[in-house]
Amino acid sequence: MPKRIPAAKRSSRHKGRPPRLTGQTDWERVRKTSDREIDRQIREDPDTAPEIDESWIREAELVVPSPKDPVSIRLDRDILVFFRRAGRGYQTKINAVLRAFVEAQRGKGKASGR
Repeated sequence: MPKRIPAAKRSSRHKGRPPRLTGQTDWERVRKTSDREIDRQIREDPDTAPEIDESWIREAELVVPSPKDPVSIRLDRDILVFFRRAGRGYQTKINAVLRAFVEAQRGKGKASGR
């Protein structure tokens, strides 16, 4: 089913052509922003990833996840409903909760091996 475009975003100037979308980018402000200002914004952005340099590439380690074993497990209905409501990936979340429990037990010296 095609995505509906709100009337405010559609332009009916050219019938028969696809609708023209209007963005919210202030291109004049973008053009006026200096490279120095862009660099400052990047430095101050907490979500900016660090730059990758040669030393990072040399020290990087490829981590391949181990394959999962398929199992059949009985869970209380409310537990399963809770995780399924989270949507796609609910089994991965269940695995993460179980892993956290195992790691906590290992920290107490109760569980061993992986």
